[in-house]
Amino acid sequence: QVQVVESGGGLVQPGGSLKLSCTGSGVTLDYYDIGWFRQAPGKEREGVSCISATEHNTYYEDSVKGRFNIARDHAKNTVYPQMNNLRPEDPAVYYCAVYKFSGGRYCAIVESEYDNWGQGTQVTVSS
Repeated sequence: QVQVVESGGGLVQPGGSLKLSCTGSGVTLDYYDIGWFRQAPGKEREGVSCISATEHNTYYEDSVKGRFNIARDHAKNTVYPQMNNLRPEDPAVYYCAVYKFSGGRYCAIVESEYDNWGQGTQVTVSS
């Protein structure tokens, strides 16, 4: 059974950092593009970032570009988004998901192209 589990969320002050994790079971994450999405209260889920299966190319939505950095740990079958300089507009439930198709050279964060969603991890930014 394919499953991904997010962790690492929590409460952080504005300007602080968090490192989230997305760990796979029943699936080798290296073979797939992995996407990160977030949903704030009252808003639709939006794509944030992704990392491609081959060449580990990354994509970042404009609002997080320069602040978030996503990487893989092959041995742990885990993808880590490092989130720095968190802002008041970043709080949300953050989800990872597995691209439905074979991984490619580049990734994109089109929600309908991902499945096997995790349960999410809450990120709160507050002073």
